[in-house]
Amino acid sequence: MFSEVSGARTPIRMWADPATVDPGAMRQLRNVSAVPWIHGLAVMPDVHYGKGATVGSVIAMRDAVSPAAVGVDIGCGMTAVRTSLTAEDLPEDMRSLRSALEKAVPVGFNAHDTPVDPRRIHGLRTAGWTEFWDRFDTLAPTVLRRRDRAEKQIGTLGGGNHFLEVCLDDDGRVWVVLHSGSRNIGKELAEYHISQARDLPHNQDLPDRDLAVFVAGTPEMDAYRRDLYWAQEYARRNRDVMMGLACTVLRDGFPGVTFPEWITCHHNYVAEETYDGVDVLVTRKGAIRAGSGDLGIIPGSMATGTYIVRGLGNPRSFNSASHGAGRVMSRSRAKKTFTQDDLISQTSGVECRKDVGVLDEIPGAYKDISAVIDAQRDLVEVVAHLRQVICVKG
Repeated sequence: MFSEVSGARTPIRMWADPATVDPGAMRQLRNVSAVPWIHGLAVMPDVHYGKGATVGSVIAMRDAVSPAAVGVDIGCGMTAVRTSLTAEDLPEDMRSLRSALEKAVPVGFNAHDTPVDPRRIHGLRTAGWTEFWDRFDTLAPTVLRRRDRAEKQIGTLGGGNHFLEVCLDDDGRVWVVLHSGSRNIGKELAEYHISQARDLPHNQDLPDRDLAVFVAGTPEMDAYRRDLYWAQEYARRNRDVMMGLACTVLRDGFPGVTFPEWITCHHNYVAEETYDGVDVLVTRKGAIRAGSGDLGIIPGSMATGTYIVRGLGNPRSFNSASHGAGRVMSRSRAKKTFTQDDLISQTSGVECRKDVGVLDEIPGAYKDISAVIDAQRDLVEVVAHLRQVICVKG
């Protein structure tokens, strides 16, 4: 479902019906199209209004990058692991397995009491771990006293729309799926650089100051990219450790289990890519890379499952696809619209929290994930549809 809307400096390529997109999000997108460094703009079917920049936007810029177009959870993304287990291996009552996962992986504002040693997690990739932490001392000065907390938050889920799930595919195979990012350290780095960019002289006449950019060849751009790439790596390693801990829980409960397939992808990040013969910096805020053959993960909500997809390499979308279902209402509106009984009904059959503390994450607050997938059939092909039987949230 592709359409194109006129923009100030570049067309707005959309995989969503412009008539149904929130007016605030459309204003954000039109502002993006007016930024002087813009090369192109693509909009995913899960698009919705976001803080600073639109969620579900893919922005290609020449010699510039907007930190708000990445988002404050730098490197947020997904990991999915297929196991050798089948539905028949799982217990009828999932509560004990859910409890074991919650014990292994701290959620919400919780952290590990001491940093996790990745070398003690069977099968976890640990290359470059020491060098990664050695680079901490090069980060923005505002975070240098945060190392202890950052180390203890590696391998933690967080809250909001982050989750850890046990799922079944259509063949009854068991998968473990999780969604999380760079925790508080990524947020602090993002907010620091967004603030720095807003004060630069070349950003004073932008249509939206939230879209302030760093320009190539400047110390500010160098500093941002240093911190950005570190935070993206932190997010990936955070997911690696969590998945390693979750797999350990399965090994303890199901001796002999193996994990033959491991997929991971960012959906709030920056990449250096080339389109139309032009080298550009591509920011994907609420979007995944979907180059030809790329495996990706597109989740729905607490009870609507997740899609494993393979990219088709569509250059019109800058080789991108949606990162999820996308919200249809704000968290505050969801809390006013739905009741705890609604949550219990909409998550029937899923072992998960059903209290008002997660009411803002109720499936009814999100778009129909199957419709979102259908809207991007020229961007990805479906490899598997997973339905959750356990959902852990902070």
